[in-house]
Amino acid sequence: MMKTTKEKIEEIKINGYQLDFGNVFNHAFENYKKIALYAGLMIFVFSVLIAILIFGVVIFTFGVSILNEKSLENLKNENFSGIFMLVYVVGAIVLSCLLSPFPAGLIKMAHCGEKDEEFHVSTILEYYKAPYFKELLISTIIISILSSGISSLLDYAGIKIVGSLIAMTISFFTFLTIPLIIFGDLKAIEALKSSAIIVSKQPFVLLGLIIVSAIASMVGFIGCCIGIFFTIPFMYSMYYAIYVAIIGIDSENEFE
Repeated sequence: MMKTTKEKIEEIKINGYQLDFGNVFNHAFENYKKIALYAGLMIFVFSVLIAILIFGVVIFTFGVSILNEKSLENLKNENFSGIFMLVYVVGAIVLSCLLSPFPAGLIKMAHCGEKDEEFHVSTILEYYKAPYFKELLISTIIISILSSGISSLLDYAGIKIVGSLIAMTISFFTFLTIPLIIFGDLKAIEALKSSAIIVSKQPFVLLGLIIVSAIASMVGFIGCCIGIFFTIPFMYSMYYAIYVAIIGIDSENEFE
């Protein structure tokens, strides 16, 4: 009888797990080659649409005058009022929530690539529906409040380095939340706790994998900056490869 995700996590709590850096990296790279072009194109299209949306909201809210050099200078963090900072943080959290199913779709695309199944735009948008959207939304709100909220407050207080480190630490310990929700069928709170438990068992190996994949993703800046859209998918292939190596995906917990 196959073990459930919860049972596997309980075992990890007690016994931990082994993770081979080279095997996980190779798995992620092979998976990336299958999804790079299509996933990169989707990221590019959605980035353009989001940029247009944000630009439109800023112009609608502050007027065209916000684009002049003096107005942009006044928007530096040190000139933010408390109210403006609150609006900024709330806006960032709302945007993160609206986009939360998008990375889940990219990880699902990595799974489809692994199984040599076709994937389309609908794959990216798969988790904008129940029951996953609610759990992704809740987890994103919690992570955003913790990371963006604390980081922005510390930035406002002039302790920028500490704020950034806290935000990165929170992101690191919760990076498996999405695959635990969409593959393991865990609720948001369970997924957040489980991600922290899993990462805490092998923090240095996982940190090394994340750093290497982040550097690989940034290679797209070399030569032509647009290439970044086609190297970013490597991060999602890495998340998928790490999850498969630690928890695995079987027929019982796979996309009920």
